[in-house]
Amino acid sequence: MKTPAGHECPYFYSDYHRGRNTEECRALKAARQRWTPDLCKTCAVPAITRANACQSLKLRATVVRPWRALLQRRVQIAAHCEKSQRDVPEPQIGCGECHAVPFSFEIKD
Repeated sequence: MKTPAGHECPYFYSDYHRGRNTEECRALKAARQRWTPDLCKTCAVPAITRANACQSLKLRATVVRPWRALLQRRVQIAAHCEKSQRDVPEPQIGCGECHAVPFSFEIKD
C-alpha cells in the first residue's frame, strides 16, 4: 500500500472506506511505537523491500531522535535473517547465505 510519502510499503495500512480515516504503520505498531505520517519520509523499509525480496529477512522498526536533529524523529530499521539466525548489517544486500551471489551456471553438452 502507498504511504503518505508516495512509496509502496508492506507495513503501511490505510482504510478510507465509507468515511473511515485509518492510517497506521504495522511495523511500529508491533514495536509499540507511536506513528505519524511524517515518519514515512525518512523510513528505509520501502527501499529495502525494493532491493531485497528475501522471505527470511525480518525487519524491526523503532523511532529514534538523532542528537543533531532534536525535533525530527526518524525510523531506524534492524534486520534479522530467520534462515541463518543472525542479524543483517546491510538489509538491502541480505545475509549472504539465503541467496548466493554470483549464481553459478553450468552448461551441459
